[in-house]
Amino acid sequence: MKIAAVQFTSGDEVADNLRTAQRMIAAAADDGARVIVLPENLALMSAHERDKLAIAETKDREPLQSWLKHLAVKHGVYLIGGTLPLAGDDPDRIRAACLVVGPDGELLARYDKIHLFDVETTRGGRKESYRESRSIEPGPPAPVIVDIDGWRFGLSVCYDLRFPELYRALATAGAEVLCVPSAFTAQTGAAHWSTLLRARAIENTCYVVPPNRFGTHPGGRQTWGHSCILSPWGDTLAELGGEPGNAVATLERDKLEQLRGAFPCLQHRRL
Repeated sequence: MKIAAVQFTSGDEVADNLRTAQRMIAAAADDGARVIVLPENLALMSAHERDKLAIAETKDREPLQSWLKHLAVKHGVYLIGGTLPLAGDDPDRIRAACLVVGPDGELLARYDKIHLFDVETTRGGRKESYRESRSIEPGPPAPVIVDIDGWRFGLSVCYDLRFPELYRALATAGAEVLCVPSAFTAQTGAAHWSTLLRARAIENTCYVVPPNRFGTHPGGRQTWGHSCILSPWGDTLAELGGEPGNAVATLERDKLEQLRGAFPCLQHRRL
């Protein structure tokens, strides 16, 4: 089964971001992708995190979800929609929701990001502070698995990547493909992106599919790019750099089963 990780730069104009995403989805579908995974902050990447509150979707207002469902039906594909801002329990914060939509337009799964990026980094000698928890409330701390054409997909988002216990829980629940829609910063991406992704693939003998943001966004935030698709052995099957595009590769059931049979580390655990 072919899968694509979509990479593009986004800004503070929702309509422009969706038009770009729509073109990328169409290109991936034309390339034969059955599953298309979109990056974090799909609709909006503005200078102020709290801007997402203005477009937060409720049960009575779902234009972004309708857009996602329409494109899944139009192209006959499964879409894993990065993250969209959905209303949560706290009226002053949103949920960063990763939605999975099938080719019939039905919502198959939802995962709300649980680990929030409250950190400080340094770029060019200048301190940068991130506080996602001011505008995002974490979702339930439970693994989310969805079946797609006989494959078991585990859902996660960006900063989750630094918490291996989530991925071990997903693998224990039967995940074979780990999706990580991201907006990894340029600083942390250069230092840790590849290492963390390969570790999650190797230690769980899973495919890993991390679509990432790239470029400079409103407010000066820079993201790393380098979206890729990794094999369960940690090999790079497809990879982008700092340019828009789709990383496309084929998931191979026989190779996954062969590796897990020859190297059954998930069965050798003692803790």
